[in-house]
Amino acid sequence: MSGLDGGQTPKTRQMPPNKTALVAALDIGTSKIACLIARLKPCPPSDSLRGRTHAVELIGISHIQSRGVKAGAVSDLNECEQAVRQAVAIAERMAKVRVESVLLSVSSGRLSGQLIEASSEIRNGAVGPSDIGRVVSAGMHHATAPGRTVLHALPVNYSLDGVKGIRDPNGMVARQFGVDMNVVTADASAAKNLMLVVERCHLNVEAMAASPYVAGLSVLTDDEADLGAAVIEMGAGTTTIATYSGGQFVHASGFALGGQHVTMDLARGLGACIADAERIKTLYGTVLTGGSDAREVMSVPAAGDHDRDTPQIVSRATIANIVRQRVEETFEMVRDRLADSPFAAEPQGRIVLSGGASQLTGIPELASQILGRPVRVGRPLGFGRLPNMAKTASFAVPAGLLVYPQFAHLEHVEPRHTRQVMTGTTGYFGKVGRWLREGF
Repeated sequence: MSGLDGGQTPKTRQMPPNKTALVAALDIGTSKIACLIARLKPCPPSDSLRGRTHAVELIGISHIQSRGVKAGAVSDLNECEQAVRQAVAIAERMAKVRVESVLLSVSSGRLSGQLIEASSEIRNGAVGPSDIGRVVSAGMHHATAPGRTVLHALPVNYSLDGVKGIRDPNGMVARQFGVDMNVVTADASAAKNLMLVVERCHLNVEAMAASPYVAGLSVLTDDEADLGAAVIEMGAGTTTIATYSGGQFVHASGFALGGQHVTMDLARGLGACIADAERIKTLYGTVLTGGSDAREVMSVPAAGDHDRDTPQIVSRATIANIVRQRVEETFEMVRDRLADSPFAAEPQGRIVLSGGASQLTGIPELASQILGRPVRVGRPLGFGRLPNMAKTASFAVPAGLLVYPQFAHLEHVEPRHTRQVMTGTTGYFGKVGRWLREGF
């Protein structure tokens, strides 16, 4: 295996507890590219959002129409590069800073999470950091198939001599040490090409994180994570899932179906151009149908350039039925994946929706009906002074990327990446260049 096969994507360093840091989040999506720049300032512990050691002060934001991206993956390097450059430049001008590195989300590459059990004999009688690293590393590599790369390796539970539920095993005495861990992987090629786009913009990728995981950091309350919850990130080209249990991220999955498929269905079903179909979805898209919808009609321009083409007259019910069929299919696929995840054992677990496609009228009600769970639409929590456009579910991922550095210390990081942490331009290109060269 070469390149990222069996390896990890770049990981960020632990946040200094008493220092202010400047961070930039980059979310390269199918329909939009968003860049958020913020200062993370130390703050007192919060009872409502545990684990957040820093307050997020947003100083720059941009979002533009995406180009060169399909189903969350790069389809045209040049187009995507130009769009990323534009998005970052707009946010930089607003923030009045120059961005050198970004936190990057990943929604493509068939995200998959596995709960892995790994164990080993203790060499010196007491568990030390080297024992933990050795066992977690072995479990991580066991979970990584050829052609896949690790986005997250998160210990969920430790055990000593078969007794589970150990929170911190350091220094404890045992003969056998074990760990249960959530290993989240993606196709290495998808991750490489996302990073290649950013590298071509002369930016460092500080870390890569799975979109549904960071969306969960943004929209979940502590009680929801403790009692069990699933975050469904409904993007334009992908739908990705993160499940939480006991306050921890325990599973991930995803598939290439999203809001853009609703747009395409409307374009075909109404005989409209894609731009008109997107406008109709945005203004009138709903999964709810009522008696009056059959009587309410609207004019839809015919696809094509002929001014003499007669517009179609369609009912609101027709539009709602087209939208509902595709959304029902999406939630049925979500239901199947949740049934195969640890979330199936959380009967009271709540569903929290995020992403632009979650904002269609009636989505929570339909999701609750199909999934048999309480459902709400999530929005970024605990952020001060967010502009109105960023307070919506469509900004859950980039907002969550700004929170992510505060939780990155929970993850296992392979030693070779620790040694290659950026110390300047040479260190960065050593890390990025090797990562890319090995895979191309």
